[in-house]
Amino acid sequence: MCGICGYVSKRDIRLEQLKEMNDTMYHRGPDDSGEEIYEILDGYRVGFAQRRLAIMDLSALGHQPMHSENGRVSVVFNGEIYNFQDLKEELSDYPFRSNCDTEVIIAAYLKWGIRCVERFAGMYAIALLDRESGEVYLVRDCIGKKPMYYWADGENLVFASELKPIMACPGFQKNIRGDVISRYLYQQYINAPETIFENVYKLEPGSILTFSRGKTAIRKYWEIKDVYRKQKENQVKDYGQAKAELKELLKKATAYRMISDVPLGAFLSGGYDSSLITAIAQEHSKEPVKTFSIGFHEEKYNEAKYAKQVADYLGTEHTELYIDEKQMFDLVESIPQYYDEPFADSSQIPSMLVSALAREKVTVVLSGDGGDEFYCGYNIYENVAQAQMLDIPGGIVHGICHLPLIRKTGIGEKLPFRVRVIAENRCKETKTQFGASNYIVRAGKMVKKQDMLPCHYKIESGYGENNWQIRRMLLDMDTYLPGDILCKVDRASMKYSLEARCPILDKDVMEYSFRIPHEFKFHKGDKKHILKDIAYDYIPKELLDRPKVGFGVPLDKWLRGPLKEQLLAYSEKDYLEKQGIFDGEYVSGMIRDYIRTGDGGPATGANYSKLSWSFFIFEQWYQHFFA
Repeated sequence: MCGICGYVSKRDIRLEQLKEMNDTMYHRGPDDSGEEIYEILDGYRVGFAQRRLAIMDLSALGHQPMHSENGRVSVVFNGEIYNFQDLKEELSDYPFRSNCDTEVIIAAYLKWGIRCVERFAGMYAIALLDRESGEVYLVRDCIGKKPMYYWADGENLVFASELKPIMACPGFQKNIRGDVISRYLYQQYINAPETIFENVYKLEPGSILTFSRGKTAIRKYWEIKDVYRKQKENQVKDYGQAKAELKELLKKATAYRMISDVPLGAFLSGGYDSSLITAIAQEHSKEPVKTFSIGFHEEKYNEAKYAKQVADYLGTEHTELYIDEKQMFDLVESIPQYYDEPFADSSQIPSMLVSALAREKVTVVLSGDGGDEFYCGYNIYENVAQAQMLDIPGGIVHGICHLPLIRKTGIGEKLPFRVRVIAENRCKETKTQFGASNYIVRAGKMVKKQDMLPCHYKIESGYGENNWQIRRMLLDMDTYLPGDILCKVDRASMKYSLEARCPILDKDVMEYSFRIPHEFKFHKGDKKHILKDIAYDYIPKELLDRPKVGFGVPLDKWLRGPLKEQLLAYSEKDYLEKQGIFDGEYVSGMIRDYIRTGDGGPATGANYSKLSWSFFIFEQWYQHFFA
């Protein structure tokens, strides 16, 4: 686990400049660093750098950049290849010097070429130089656990695990992309391939970028929609078989992720996913697994007591920390420093706190991420199922409301909120992304630039799936999971040099999930049915069966309380007009209405803390990197 950065360029970027870029990610790898520059074909120079968090083979033999014995291949790598020992046996003809997975990447490439990544089980962002062909490859893992940014500037390429090294690269101009702002305000994150900057992109999950003689090409080697279509053709019809096989795959994936040369533990919220992974880990461990939870003094948000009950039952070595609002509030200022671009999922704050707690005792933690997206766990999936049943009546209501005579009466605006949402949901490409249209309208009005990316992702027809629940799950796997959840966990954990591993996001587990019939996941209204059933093999149902709570952050209270003056300053008309991104008059009025009344204006009747928080985080980020 670490951070990597580098470049392919004809420009004169010196070693000390590469080191400065690398050191902006010190928190990702405090144990070691390496920077090297190579001459390759056609006058290009390649710079490779890495900050190392030592997890496997703690000796100097794990130092990066790492090179093949014959000098043909050089690699910098962020992440873990969990099946590296198995691959090492297949590659026994290679003269290995270390016991780390980085060297296995080199040996695998020399034997199988860049398609070797299709054999990897793990989370990874890889940069590989082949001096023989003069090609440089950037690779990102299947689901996007590990980040990879790149700046494509004509015939030059700069890459990094975070945006900070790219911002520190000589010649980089921090030009903001105005067309992503309204989508960010609505979604609260910026999804791949876009970033906040012009000409800078996130390499999408499951992708390989090839840079050769000044030209860039990208191809997918693993894609949700293709894997889903292929796997669902071979569905497992027997529930008992599906449960048994999924359980074995989860056990194997968890065992892989327990291979470590440093202390390892697990996040434990007391929910199904983290409890199941912890139980499997405890089964594989010779001693009590170290588990970590944070609690809230507000009873309605507090799950720590349930986590402790699970920990006591499993016999883990449990550590919990009860936090107050001030401890969360004190982290607000550090958000832009570690997230690099506007990112407004407020659960990042408690995620940072539990990461800090875990880092006091371990360097690696297991998490239950992925269970909701792959096994139908979010409440939105119930709403989606209901919306599909009401779609035809909604279309009729929509048609009636748009008749000229009816339209004049304004009846449509007087309909109940839920009825309006269903009636307005007419776009075939975004059927599962329904919601309050006021939010989208306001997000658009807040931004000066009018040629903007749509707030919704217009990609649903590509899944070829008529069941709206499944379609929304696939959409979340492509967008929300890598763009929000995994980004949040990566930055929160790496802020404290902590590696987070997710067994449910193992490639074999993900692919097998598509073979499981949907009715095994959403069974008579029971979300995550098959995953819960496996959890009950380890933990009594009464310890797990309760409503999902999640991390709670009092945004409205903060924005209209201790952050009010800062929010008002950010929304000053003159300041915004000078900044040139937002409509100063509109935003200034909207924020003042929100602070005064708790909504975006007297006619809306809705709380706009979400949009106001997204705006606040953007301006906080702007002040950090532009002031």
